[in-house]
Amino acid sequence: MRRQLTIEDFQITSVSGKIEPQLAPGVSPLGPLAQLVGTWKGTGFNQIWRPFHGSQDRFLELNETQETLQFMEIPGDIPNRGFLQADINLHGATYLQKINDVNVLTNGKPSGIHIEPGIWVTVPSTTNPTDPATVARLANIPHGTSLVAQGTAFTVNGGPVINPASITPFLINPPHTPIAFPETNLGVPTTFRTPPADIPHVTQAMVNNPNVVLTNAIAGQTITSTTVLRISTTDLNPPTSGGGTSNIAFLDGAAGGPNAKAAQMDAIFWIETVQGKDKDDVRLQLQYTQTVLLNFNGLSWPHVSVATLRKVHDDDDD
Repeated sequence: MRRQLTIEDFQITSVSGKIEPQLAPGVSPLGPLAQLVGTWKGTGFNQIWRPFHGSQDRFLELNETQETLQFMEIPGDIPNRGFLQADINLHGATYLQKINDVNVLTNGKPSGIHIEPGIWVTVPSTTNPTDPATVARLANIPHGTSLVAQGTAFTVNGGPVINPASITPFLINPPHTPIAFPETNLGVPTTFRTPPADIPHVTQAMVNNPNVVLTNAIAGQTITSTTVLRISTTDLNPPTSGGGTSNIAFLDGAAGGPNAKAAQMDAIFWIETVQGKDKDDVRLQLQYTQTVLLNFNGLSWPHVSVATLRKVHDDDDD
């Protein structure tokens, strides 16, 4: 009988020099990440400019998606030793993200297009560097990219502010001039875009601004509060340093490269408290927008993914 690896009987802690707890009694060590723990399911939209080795340099892939995202708290304190300042404890949660294309079937089931294991952590305020408390996501992408994205978390009354997202490529070097391509016009037939039969519900508005999928999903909802997690592989100030991406050799390429280097990732996650019609009908909802810049052939090509997920329980219907 095969047994899955679990962390139920595991607790991480400092040894050979205890780092004392830095949290007040009764306060969740996960802080703004605490509500993430559990399983989330929902739907979304994915867009990516793929490099094309042939008669032109690009192919625009569009996907209608279904997603499962699961978080598990890491028990204990994650010790980080300091040379420039006193030691600190991090706290975190592992996650596993699974995304399928709902319209393209493999063996009669939605085709898997993405799987991602990783960790979210909370970082307390530090003196060297001088930063307030932050959060960070450590992600591993099966195409051959690992990344660290760090930023801030805060909670506001009401719903999220969701700004438009663009998929228009632009020059890697300044002045970063945007360059439009005809594949973004769904009214113009092309063999360099996902076939219409595979994207029956994708509209021109979604291609123009993938974040419209998020605003449409919450239209008419009563959202009483939102916890915002804003992270980037570049310095958001705070934090003043840290973060970045790392790619396998194939993605970096050699002469004339890269093949498709993941150069930057920016994301915003919104943990929303949604009030239903009844007083006791309160549920959690998770939305996110993420943009990865893929560099090839002199341009940065935005790869935008969005989703709206709800927290599910063992007695919920899938």
